[in-house]
Amino acid sequence: MTSCIPPHRGVTWIMRSSLCWLLPLLLILASEAQGQPTRRPRPRPRPQPRPRLRPTPSFPQPDEPSEPTDLPPPLPPGPPSIFPDCPRECYCPPDFPSALYCDSRNLRKVPLIPSRIHYLYLQNNFITELPVESFKNATGLRWINLDNNRIRKVDQKVLEKLPSLVFLYMEKNHLEEVPSALPQNLEQLRLSQNHISRIPPGVFSKLEKLLLLDLQHNRLSDGVFKPDTFQGLKSLMQLNLAHNILRKMPPKIPVAIHQLYLDSNKIETIPSGYFKGFPNLAFIRLNYNKLSDRGLPKNSFNISNLLVLHLSHNKISNVPAINNKLEHLYLNNNSIEKINGTQICPNNLVAFHDFSSDLENVPHLRYLRLDGNYLKPPIPLDLMMCFRLLQSVVI
Repeated sequence: MTSCIPPHRGVTWIMRSSLCWLLPLLLILASEAQGQPTRRPRPRPRPQPRPRLRPTPSFPQPDEPSEPTDLPPPLPPGPPSIFPDCPRECYCPPDFPSALYCDSRNLRKVPLIPSRIHYLYLQNNFITELPVESFKNATGLRWINLDNNRIRKVDQKVLEKLPSLVFLYMEKNHLEEVPSALPQNLEQLRLSQNHISRIPPGVFSKLEKLLLLDLQHNRLSDGVFKPDTFQGLKSLMQLNLAHNILRKMPPKIPVAIHQLYLDSNKIETIPSGYFKGFPNLAFIRLNYNKLSDRGLPKNSFNISNLLVLHLSHNKISNVPAINNKLEHLYLNNNSIEKINGTQICPNNLVAFHDFSSDLENVPHLRYLRLDGNYLKPPIPLDLMMCFRLLQSVVI
């Protein structure tokens, strides 16, 4: 390397001095340039393709259907049956020749029913109506299951031609009123989960053998029920009017009733003496209503043969009087703040202080629900002294 110390001054010395100072500077700049990464040019964005326009048809488009049309197609015909008259879209069991199974076949209408059939299963299909010729050959039908279809219309004469019909199931359909001209031998009529808001006059007048009437989950209001609506139902044991829009108790309930379902309505009051004259009434459901102490006359539920009473999810503040035979009492989710065993005991509490062996007059209450109120444990002693057969108390 050339020395930067000059032997003598002159032009040569000045040039060498400039090179001595310039050379380190160039080395520093070169080293910094090697440590920095080289920058790549940014890629230019690609132009987006323009959307292609679909050609519009020259003819007008059809209107959209008002109801869905994507119903599944009917199932293909099954294998030939040993019965020549068996509809191909149904099943005729060889060991049950009087039964015909046409359920869950995506049917739109009732097939031709052989005359030998007594038990007909047509549930879970897409049947929309029952014209007069639906059962023209099978006048000996005893059992018809039409649950979970789309039936809106029932011809007035289609059922009156079935004098032997005992069970009629038409739950989960689109009925707006109770079918007319019902067979006189009918014992069970199940019409729950429809759109029923009308009951034709006299529709039950000839059903003296009817044991069960199920009208729950419909649109029945107070104006539907007249004093003669249930006239003729002399044998009715179970009446289900739950999940409707009732504000009052229906008038003139059949005297032979055993079970009464009125839960999930909007009932606020019970007329005085409403349950008097029902010697067989053993089961009452009035839960999920708007009952309060003001709407419950004294001794409303002091019925001789009542066994089960549901009054939960109301606005009751005091435990109502009960009879000696009541076994299950549901008072949960009300407004009860205190409970007095002396007041609600069906018999005089003093009679039990000696622990008499006469158990015939001991109250039969075995199950009591009081949770969801304003009560706190422990259970009052006088309550346990009265209801000595209690097996479960929920507070």
